[in-house]
Amino acid sequence: MLGRTDSRPRSLLVLALLATFGIACIGRLGYWQFVRHDELVARARAQVTARIEVPPVRGTIYDRSGTVVLATSVERDRLSAFPAQMTGPTDAVTAALRERVAAKLVEILGLVPTEADALRAKISDGKAFVVLAHDLTPVQSSAIKAGLADRSLVQVRLEPEPVRVYPLAGGATGTTLAAHLLGFVNRDGAGQYGVEGRWQDLLGGSPQVLLAERDGSGRPILENAQTVEPGSPGTSLTLTLNASLQLKLEQEVYGAWVANHAKSVSGLVMDPKTGEILASATYPSYDGNDYRAIAANDPSRFIDPVVSSVYEPGSVFKLLTATAALEAGVVTRTTMLRDQAVLTLDGGRSSVRNADRGSKGALTFQDAVAWSRNVVMSKVALMLGPTTSQAAAVLHGAWTRLGFGARTGIDVAGEVPGLVRDPAVQPWKQIDLANGAFGQGIAVTLLQLATAFSAMVNGGTLPTPHVVKATGDSPTTTADRGRVMTPALSANLTAIMERVVNVVPFYRDRTLIPGYLVGGKTGTAQIWDAKARRFRTDVYNFSFVGFVGRTAPELVVAVSVNEGKPLVNRPGNLAMAVESFELFRRIATDAMATLDLPPVRPAASASAQAASAHP
Repeated sequence: MLGRTDSRPRSLLVLALLATFGIACIGRLGYWQFVRHDELVARARAQVTARIEVPPVRGTIYDRSGTVVLATSVERDRLSAFPAQMTGPTDAVTAALRERVAAKLVEILGLVPTEADALRAKISDGKAFVVLAHDLTPVQSSAIKAGLADRSLVQVRLEPEPVRVYPLAGGATGTTLAAHLLGFVNRDGAGQYGVEGRWQDLLGGSPQVLLAERDGSGRPILENAQTVEPGSPGTSLTLTLNASLQLKLEQEVYGAWVANHAKSVSGLVMDPKTGEILASATYPSYDGNDYRAIAANDPSRFIDPVVSSVYEPGSVFKLLTATAALEAGVVTRTTMLRDQAVLTLDGGRSSVRNADRGSKGALTFQDAVAWSRNVVMSKVALMLGPTTSQAAAVLHGAWTRLGFGARTGIDVAGEVPGLVRDPAVQPWKQIDLANGAFGQGIAVTLLQLATAFSAMVNGGTLPTPHVVKATGDSPTTTADRGRVMTPALSANLTAIMERVVNVVPFYRDRTLIPGYLVGGKTGTAQIWDAKARRFRTDVYNFSFVGFVGRTAPELVVAVSVNEGKPLVNRPGNLAMAVESFELFRRIATDAMATLDLPPVRPAASASAQAASAHP
């Protein structure tokens, strides 16, 4: 008789295993149902729904009148395709269909061979969705619609997308108005450089977010889309620029660039009291509508030299030395000083010479500035303190107080602070102090110069330069940076600038404007050749910063000619086809006419009257 095969322990073990397996299944089910519930639902929805971001309409940019459009957005078509849906009964038929569509699109879009190959590759890859082209012309869009209608094109779609447009031509061929100041908007809708970059968040707005179901081909069905985030349009900006003056400035800058065979020429017109930038331009410039070509060939063109490039200013900085000296009381405008051909410094180890290698003998301090005497300005800088280090601290203090070595705070992207060596960190020698007295050994922007000169002629307040006048319907408020000198010192500096263009014949003949008050200072700086380790002798940097007004300074105009080639190149005589002070006069004349500020012939200028009490 056979024994029994069942066993109670074995049965219990089987039941335990079954129970464990059941509990594990229930636990796993609970994990998917509760712990991973949201994730699974999201995945399921993602398969049948699409999250779509609708770009907002970017804010328009206007000139100061609020009517001239400098930058706006328009809708252009984007061409996309669904290669995975371009199929036939066999692989050969599918390949032929895709090639036929690609050939038709290449013809319509007028693509060069490399672009045609890229388009064919996108279609032949067989992906579910690809973008083939942006910013189609109306003619191209019409041709594609016709191809869809006659079935020569299949599984392609036109989708509207916003495109940034700069509608006004600039002052030279191949440029748009105020390109450097405005910047541009890239393919992703992000502002780059200038106003577009600095004000991206406000101009760009926020996109509308939609959830839409997909059809059998995976395409979103927009008709029944659900709004998840409403989004908001971009805010428009009104700038301080005068479009007419901007165009004239660009034409003047371009003309000087051609005449002087310069690397670049820049100009700036500014209200010295408010800090408003009325016009700002550099040539070479670019076409903001064709930024992609510039990015491919010469992206450095996007940099605005007025705010983003530094250079040694040269003798325009003698007004900074005058500021420190008059404030310290070591000289007055009429103090007599002796010029000499050579000033030996640092125990005979270094020396300073005038540009003409000569001497003018005894002359007043204001005439030493007017005749741009390096030796006299070096002597005055050494008088600022009982020791070189103390004198250096006084001069450096005047520089920093007037904004050098720091950003001005202008409301565009890319501003740089310049390069100013602090004598408290690295002590100056006598030659360092002397060189600084006439604008060598320091690197500044043209905007910093214009802002500092504004304080010199507006009564002593350092303005904050700005280009945005209003955001939407709300005027902007820009606080100045405080008083940096007394009104009496400002009047004295203004009087010195007037004397510069009146006492020196070659300034007087090509700088003064009949019926207007004019003053300023030139600057010429050598350019260091790092490769050859010597100063270049064929090109120089030329500057002029000055003011123009009817009975008092009303505008500050700053110009720079970068690497200009003199027609005459002799010590003390670097003659240009268009001198920096001639360019100033042209721009100042344009500005007063454009802004409708007719000449008034004053009996005596306000600065001369004020300065007469504080010589």
